[in-house]
Amino acid sequence: MLFRPRYTIDTIYHLNTAELHKMGIKAVFSDLDNTLLAWNEFETAEKMNSFNKKLEHAKIKLVVISNNNAERVGRVLNPYHIDFVAKSKKPLPFAITRKRQSMGLKKEQVMMVGDQLITDIQAGNLAGVESVLVKPLIETDKWNTRINRFFEKIIFFLLGLSHPVTFKETIKNG
Repeated sequence: MLFRPRYTIDTIYHLNTAELHKMGIKAVFSDLDNTLLAWNEFETAEKMNSFNKKLEHAKIKLVVISNNNAERVGRVLNPYHIDFVAKSKKPLPFAITRKRQSMGLKKEQVMMVGDQLITDIQAGNLAGVESVLVKPLIETDKWNTRINRFFEKIIFFLLGLSHPVTFKETIKNG
């Protein structure tokens, strides 16, 4: 389904590299705001840096796929040498697909992680990669994200989900 994530976990930081290897994942594509960092506190990025190092040690590449502009995303990620695609136009899948292809990866080797159904999960699903919905790191959102959250509630309702998501601590692949 377009808006249904394959997995739900409480935070990206609970992704287990051993489990990712079992799944054949070579790259984790991630949203930035409220997935890797609180949208309004991006100066504090040590947790993100540690997570990136953990993935690097496991030979898994972290790539941020963001709708923000390159200046804003680069200011946050360049000090940590984290690759990114800015102005990705999620929910369109093209940025995910182009980046995956440029890395020489198959669809099943990439996982898209994000905190929004309408942008992150839809883009991942349209690109044919594994999709993982995480809880937003903080309860507040930028104005444009608040609009998406409103529509997410409608989508959950239309899907018949009164309790839409159960967030697990980590991914367990069958």
